[in-house]
Amino acid sequence: MAHIIIIGNEKGGAGKSTVTMHIATALSRMDHNVGAVDLDLRQQTFGRYCINRRNHINEIGVDLKSPKFYLLPEVDKATVPEGENVFDHRLSAVISEMEQSCDFILIDCPGSHTRLSQVAHSLADTLITPLNDSFVDFDLLARIAPDGESIEGPSVYSEMVWHARQLRAQASLKPFDWIVLRNRLGAQQMVNKQKMERALKKLSKRIGFRIAPGFSERVIFRELFPRGLTLLDLKDIGVKQLNISNIAARQELRDLMKTLELPNVTIEF
Repeated sequence: MAHIIIIGNEKGGAGKSTVTMHIATALSRMDHNVGAVDLDLRQQTFGRYCINRRNHINEIGVDLKSPKFYLLPEVDKATVPEGENVFDHRLSAVISEMEQSCDFILIDCPGSHTRLSQVAHSLADTLITPLNDSFVDFDLLARIAPDGESIEGPSVYSEMVWHARQLRAQASLKPFDWIVLRNRLGAQQMVNKQKMERALKKLSKRIGFRIAPGFSERVIFRELFPRGLTLLDLKDIGVKQLNISNIAARQELRDLMKTLELPNVTIEF
């Protein structure tokens, strides 16, 4: 069975597509067969990332190991039994196709609540939730008191994750590993940053997730997207010497991959 990794939260701008591409490419470079799909049918940021990568590979003539990108297949609504959702059938069809050849399946979810996203979360073996390091994004997980310390209760996304856990339990499936990724971290040790760290630690014990280090805010990620590249591709395309920022970013990716503790994965970069 393929190991399914869901990258999701219900707020845009947290770096989900960047995280998805870097994890997928890292696994591909370790010689795993990796399939990936973008469930944001409107924006398709991750889908464009994959298309940019394919086009750039063809342009420069360098074979870069890459995940295989899949599209949701169209389903004839007339074939869907009454009372069932056509999107459930589309997602089921693409998962079945990927499971035939993939060791890992990565699913990039939209930054909003959709039926596809809800169902995808219930399929997760590993759930990764990138989160900007601010209380604006923290509010997606839990309601925080004005003091920035006290947690008043879970919020909309946490409730959706809880529902996905319930569905897995009803189907006698093992619980997924939920990892909240502190992403786009600033370099300065600000009071707000320290409060975020304390609040996340409290919440992790309360609703059951692990905290992982994410990526710092770096210009390099915006520069890589138009070419579909990742940090791991730079030397392969002729960058002979990485600068300090790029080296630090590679180390952040290495730390993330170690924290994920994915099955049969040995970090080799």
